[in-house]
Amino acid sequence: MTSSNHSTGDIAIRTYDLRKEFRRTLRPPGFAGLLRSLAGKGRVEVTTAVSGLNLEVRSGERIAFIGPNGSGKSTTIKMLTGILHPTGGDASVLGYNPWKQRRLLAYRLGSVFGQKSQLWFHLPPVETYYLLAKIFELDEGFYRRRLAELVETFGIAPYLDTPVRKLSLGERMRCEVVASLLHRPSLLLLDEPTIGLDVIAKGKLREHIRETNEREGTTIFITSHDAGDVETLAERVVVIAEGEMIFDGPVEELRRRFLTVKRLEAKLAEPGDVALLSESGVDRPWRVISAGEFAVALDLDSTRPGAARDAIAFLTDSFSVEDITITEPPLEEVIRAIYMERERTAAS
Repeated sequence: MTSSNHSTGDIAIRTYDLRKEFRRTLRPPGFAGLLRSLAGKGRVEVTTAVSGLNLEVRSGERIAFIGPNGSGKSTTIKMLTGILHPTGGDASVLGYNPWKQRRLLAYRLGSVFGQKSQLWFHLPPVETYYLLAKIFELDEGFYRRRLAELVETFGIAPYLDTPVRKLSLGERMRCEVVASLLHRPSLLLLDEPTIGLDVIAKGKLREHIRETNEREGTTIFITSHDAGDVETLAERVVVIAEGEMIFDGPVEELRRRFLTVKRLEAKLAEPGDVALLSESGVDRPWRVISAGEFAVALDLDSTRPGAARDAIAFLTDSFSVEDITITEPPLEEVIRAIYMERERTAAS
């Protein structure tokens, strides 16, 4: 079953004018200032982290929730999981109010945090899985069948009995995702799941997560600063900045409007005629950023079919190329472009 076949009438997440403010009392320096603050006479500073968020996520949907640091992403996720209570508004996650029914919701949620492990560091993953099965009150037969299924899907059989501290980061992250899926959650929250992974490990993890979504209909809610995560794992993108939603649309629209440039960097084994890269009168699908004796950097026009293929072919035919890398633009640049477009639209 693919994600396109999921029921559009089933709503996994819905927020209504969701708001969160943080208040702190600013006190003047010195003992007198301390006394004033204790008496409740200090000046109160209010910071709005989330401002009137209205969001709807269908069951089985893959959505990326992105924004710059301090934009309100983490605060929103903490409200959706019941860790924080909102200042105003309301939310429903899998039919539960997250801060009033947090315990019930926890049985249907899975989470993976790239910088925080849920596996016991000195124990093999299989020991943590057994403990989680007890915590989630899984039937013994279901637990064994489910674990065998996930072990095969994610290819972690060789790591089950190896202490987590001895696993590579890529191996550990695959085991982390298995831990989050053990109780077959309806909603999987992924926070920077591929941070620190190499290209191959990222590709494998993304592939397994997509397969889980397509096979089981698991709703995927991801936050990431990696444009590759957004493009390969999500079908819809919501961008938040300064606590407000500034973009909500399909990944194709984000790619068409804002992910139009990729950076190609090539290392040369020996000097070449770099003037060939920007011959006058020749239309190339790239713009030369820098060109030295042993290094070349190009910005590729992603809107032109085969731009990367043509650039690689030209470089390997014209130069002695030692290495080539192609990277996505940082998501911060994409978000900045969205924000600037929004400002221009509002001013016109």
